Order: sequence, then structure tokens, then C-alpha cells
Amino acid sequence: MSSQIISLSEVARKAARAQDWNLVYTNANAILNLDPQHPEGHFLSGLVERVANRPLRAIAAFEQTLRLDANRYDAAVELANQFSVARRNKEALELLDTYQDKLSNSSMYLDLAGTVYTEIGLPEKALPLYEKANQVQPGIDLFQANLASCYVFLGKIKEAKDIYQSLLQRFPKHQRNHYQLSRLEKAKDKAHIEQMEALLVGAEQAPDQFIFLYFAIGKEYEDLGEWDKAFEYYQKGGDAVTSVAKYNIKTDLDIIDAVIESCTKEWLETPFESPENTAANKPTDKKTPIFIVGLPRTGTTLTERIISSHSQVQTIGETQFMQMVLRRESGVQTIENMNAEMIKSLVDKDPSSIAKGYLDCVDYRLGEQQYFIDKLPFNFLFLGFIAKAYPDAKIIHLGRNPLDACFSMYKQIFTWAYKFSYSQDGLAQYYCAYDRLRNHWRDVLQDRLIEVEYEAIASNTEAETKILLEKLDLDFEQACLDFDKNDAPSATASSVQIREKAHVRSIDKWRNFEKHLAPLKEHLEKAGIKLG
Repeated sequence: MSSQIISLSEVARKAARAQDWNLVYTNANAILNLDPQHPEGHFLSGLVERVANRPLRAIAAFEQTLRLDANRYDAAVELANQFSVARRNKEALELLDTYQDKLSNSSMYLDLAGTVYTEIGLPEKALPLYEKANQVQPGIDLFQANLASCYVFLGKIKEAKDIYQSLLQRFPKHQRNHYQLSRLEKAKDKAHIEQMEALLVGAEQAPDQFIFLYFAIGKEYEDLGEWDKAFEYYQKGGDAVTSVAKYNIKTDLDIIDAVIESCTKEWLETPFESPENTAANKPTDKKTPIFIVGLPRTGTTLTERIISSHSQVQTIGETQFMQMVLRRESGVQTIENMNAEMIKSLVDKDPSSIAKGYLDCVDYRLGEQQYFIDKLPFNFLFLGFIAKAYPDAKIIHLGRNPLDACFSMYKQIFTWAYKFSYSQDGLAQYYCAYDRLRNHWRDVLQDRLIEVEYEAIASNTEAETKILLEKLDLDFEQACLDFDKNDAPSATASSVQIREKAHVRSIDKWRNFEKHLAPLKEHLEKAGIKLG
């Protein structure tokens, strides 16, 4: 490397640390003008494209870097990160597995590699990298927070708590760490509440700047049985999210209407015929998917843990792959993840292409077990396409008391997903539409739809588990009742709760907040929803 290129590289890397991307861009081009085949120039160009959110260009730049110098672990991890963003998870995994042993002295890329492993659903592979990053460069708050989050996914609650408490000693105003700490165990006193409420005293920022604090304080007041104070903060949190969400519930309701209109019983029972329906489009894998669906916070994770404790079943957690494949197969060009137009266009698409596309996406996660679980709750929108693409797929729908289900969503931050859940009006409208769709699936899918009620499986776990396993054509195994010993990762909102036995503490919780939930209750009753 010439001295001029070395100098340009050093300046560019310093500029990257300072977020001066114009200077990085200038120096990357200068390097490539001196030597068009220099890996450093392509690597720096990739960083610029990544920051500019141009993933295809970033991928091309990092791939070229590796072609020119296969030892560039930094380019490999950056490329894996871009593959993850593009949901090319198998390629991301292959890169990380190839290069992870070369990262031992780079705390930054150890941490980023851990983050990519986590993003593609493999926190158990991320853990040693996060731990190594913290050993190589102790005291970096980002590295510590990522390690703590990974500990939570893996059920190492004490280790996570120790890190969050340490971080809050150094950064007492860090709201997200307060929120994460509040989730780890039940509050026993007001000590942590007082710390968080002190951060709100005299604050001049807009309410949306305190969302994590509001929900954390609400959760701990609920732990202590102070229902009015808990609801006060939940409502503040929900109102704060709603104020900045730019959300119109009509889009989501239109999707449900389109599903009901398009995915009819006649459509499902009519074989797809096309000259393009060749054997090449048909999946060859004999593994059987189990889709666990329902509204969030209705027992989907509990059911997943019970079933995945069976020796013939593995879980791949919550994936976006079905929606991603349907979006692609629809052919509709839009920035939306899903809309009514896509749904309507999908009824004419080859179901075997959908099946193959989905299995190609999940293949990197599959082990030797005959069955695998995909537990994304909102796949309930796509049950018609799932049933047509996979005649042998098992479909489990979780139901729960409507008010318990709605309130449990209301008090949960979903990282801005499920935007209808932050107001009682949004919850009521969406629940009514969801209830229509559930009844539609009962009519269309009939015996293929295995229905499980949260209250039943939580209060009578052994009997309900045996019934469920029989419907799945699985023999009973004691491990399914000992699911709290299942050490499989969980990245859901229930990741802490599922480390214990089934319990009934969450049944009828809404009654503690009945006076506050009157608008929701009234709306559901007027719509004819049975409230239990």
C-alpha cells in the first residue's frame, strides 16, 4: 500500500468515527482513482453506501473488497450485516461462521457480528462474541447493553440484571436501560420507580421523549398493585407513541377486509393450474411447519415452548419470512410491508412458489427434527396462503379473553409495531376486525385450524398439552410439561415469563383496570364481542 493511500485511508477512518461521511466518500474515491483494485477504497465506499441506506450498492462494494482481499474480516461482517438487512440470512450465517474466528482483536466487529447473529435468530451464537467484545474493550456501554439483551434472550436473567444496574449507575438517565431492567423481575418496592420519576420532574422535552420511562414506571406500579398509577403511566406511554406514530388504522383494516374477500373456501379448495407450475417450483423438503398465530400477548410463546420441548420439534421463533415471500410473490411495488393490493394479487399466484420461497428462507435454521415452529403471531393474516402452499402444515391459533388480550397489548412496547395497540379506540377497532377474520378462518380452514385458549392451557396445562399434541400427531413427552427447563432462546415480549411454569396470574388481569378500560369494553360489547 502506497504512503498516499495509507494517508487517505487513515483520514477516512478518522472521518468515519466522526460521522463525516462526505470526507469518507471523497477519500474512498481518491483511493480508487489511484488504484481501482484497492480493497480499502471499495470497503470505504461500502461504508458510505451503508450509511446512505443503499444496501445493494453496499453489498456490491463489500463483495468486491472480499474478492480483492479474502482476509478482510471487517468487510465480511459488514457484508453479513447487509445480507441480514436484506433477509438473506443463510448467506449472512455462512459469512459469520467463516470469519468469526478472525475477529478476536476487534471489539467493534465482534459486537457487530454478535448483533447480526441475533438478528438472524441465533443469539446462542452471538453470546461468545458479545462476551469477547466486552473482554477486548471493557466499559463500552453499547457492548454491555447488547450483551445484557442477549442474556435475556437466553434466559440468563441475573447476568442481564447485573449489567443493566451497572449501566444505570454510570448513565442514570438512560431510559431504555431503565425499561429493560423493569422487565426482568417483579418490583418489590418503589426504589426504582422513584429513580425514574425523578427524571420526569421539570423535564421540558415532549412526551414522546419519555416513552420507555412511562411504560417502565407503569409496569412497576402494576407489580405493586397500584392500579390507578399504573394505568396513568401506561396511558401516557400509549398517548406519546400515538402522537408521533403517523398511523392510520384504515390500512390495517383494509388488509383484513381483503383477506376475507380473497381467501375464500372455494379458492382454497380449487387446485392451482398453470403451465409454469413445474416440479422445479415445488419444495423438496419433507419437514412439516407448525404455524402458531394469534394476537400478540395471547399465549403464543407459552404454546411454542410447550411444543418445542418435544424431541421431534424445533422452533425458529418469530420470523418475517412468510410476509417477505408473499410481498415478493405479489409483484406489487410499494414501500409498505403489506397492503390490500398485495393480498388481492396473491390469490392468483402459484402456491408452490410461495412454499419453496419460504422454505428457502428458513432452511438455514432447520435441524434434524421433523417439525419446526414459526411463531410470528401476525401470520394469522396469511393463513389462507399458508394452508394452500402447505397442505400438511399444522396451524395453531391462540385465543384469549378479549379484554385481557387487548390490555396486555396496550401496556407493551412493540418497538413501534402493532401501532393500533397504543390506544383503546385502535385496539377496539382492530380487535373487532380480527374477530371477523378468526371466524372466517374457522369457516374456511375448519378442522385444519387447531384452536387453543390461553386460559385453558395456562390453568390445565397437562390435559390441554396432551390434547394439543394428539392434534399435531405427536406422542406425549414429559419434556413438554417441563418446558420451563427448555433453554432455547426467546426474543419475544414474554422472554422472561416463559422461564417459569405455566400460571394463572395473568387471567382476568384486566379487572384491576376495569374503570379505566370502560371505553374499550363498551366498544367491544356494542360490536357483539363475547367478553367471557
